[in-house]
Amino acid sequence: MAQAEQLLQRGPSVTRSLLPAIFNIFSDWNLKGAQQMVLLGLSNEKTLYNWKNQPEKAKLTRDLLERASYILGIYKSLQILLPDRTLADQWLSTPNDNPLFNGTTPLDRLLAGQVVDLATVRNFLDAERGGW
Repeated sequence: MAQAEQLLQRGPSVTRSLLPAIFNIFSDWNLKGAQQMVLLGLSNEKTLYNWKNQPEKAKLTRDLLERASYILGIYKSLQILLPDRTLADQWLSTPNDNPLFNGTTPLDRLLAGQVVDLATVRNFLDAERGGW
């Protein structure tokens, strides 16, 4: 968690690049605003649009950093496992028969809204690519 502490201290310089990267990933994944809110742990749509328009003003929290870290990790793992960008971006919305997803899409798992759901999908992908 020392890394999160360092990022928290850097404040706006981190959100200036972190949030636009996250929103680019969301665009690649074709996520709607409501889905983006769930993944970021937001309950207010206005906050989402403020973060998009002025990322440097977003309040950086441990929860946001943790969620962002999992989202970036999921994205990276998909790019490694599925070098075809279209397939990588579609994987989340494709039904999966792995017992972890039980015929639903990985995105359904992510949209359960808990940080642990992000962690579970990331750990699954890391295991698939031979990581820990």
